[in-house]
Amino acid sequence: MIVAVKMGVPREWGHRATITLLAACAGLLAGYLAWQGAGYYSLPLTDRPFHPLHVALRPAGSTGIRLGFAAVAIFAGLYLYPLRKRIKPLQRIGKTRNWLNFHVLFGLTVPVIVTFHSSGKLHGLAGMAYWIMIAIVLSGIVGRYLYCQIPRSVSAAELSLRELQEEAENLSTELHSQSVFREEELAALMELPPPERVASMPLLSALITMASLDLRRPWRVAALRRNVLSGIERLTTFGGLLKSSHVDLERIIDAAKTQSWLTAKVLFLNRAGEVFHLWHVVHRPFSYSFVLLVVAHIAMVMLMGYF
Repeated sequence: MIVAVKMGVPREWGHRATITLLAACAGLLAGYLAWQGAGYYSLPLTDRPFHPLHVALRPAGSTGIRLGFAAVAIFAGLYLYPLRKRIKPLQRIGKTRNWLNFHVLFGLTVPVIVTFHSSGKLHGLAGMAYWIMIAIVLSGIVGRYLYCQIPRSVSAAELSLRELQEEAENLSTELHSQSVFREEELAALMELPPPERVASMPLLSALITMASLDLRRPWRVAALRRNVLSGIERLTTFGGLLKSSHVDLERIIDAAKTQSWLTAKVLFLNRAGEVFHLWHVVHRPFSYSFVLLVVAHIAMVMLMGYF
């Protein structure tokens, strides 16, 4: 067990470092292109042919073509994740979560590269493909969020919830003895809609409510911290958004925050599964149609003799 932990930590660290490095490279590339081509990209399309960088930055230019090739290569890499689900040898390589991280990174990188490749010329077949790509990216962000809402099983989530509730109760008893938090202050963090209302919500309303709870939780946690922090500590923690130096306080807040998070996930588990199923129905056709448009775009470019 000790050996597995020691080996697992470096592997996880290596994966995170790789993701961070690739994301940094993509960000640096985008920043460099925006900086170098600011004068060109800011011009109206009718004036760009007279700019000295037009030969390189236009879609068929030297840089534009390279960006197009890079986008196609990264786009092809996107399909390694769904292929892994169907090809058994690939399933033995790495963890599903790590493959998904690369899938998300590639999915966010492709639109950036394609935007510079197109240089803002979003008309015709290429323009249609571009906006479908944006729709795929947005739906992918929603899908990644929904993926985080669904535990491996309801029983496992409920078991973890009971353990967290016991821990939170012990910490809450200790906290009440010190008169730090009032019961109603902790209740504000745990506030959730009743199960009957969740069960009757339309799917879109359920998705919006889930996202709203997750977005409000850090601010409610910050409000808890502000109730016990001094003026200087409120400044150093940016109004309670960052952790303080009080170990016992942070243990209680972490337990309450985790309990709030997991309670919400169990409450919305069935609805999240329904939304996730609907998401697959929408996301896949968009993905396949985008592939067809990309192939058609490449074929037209080749037939027209751009390279």
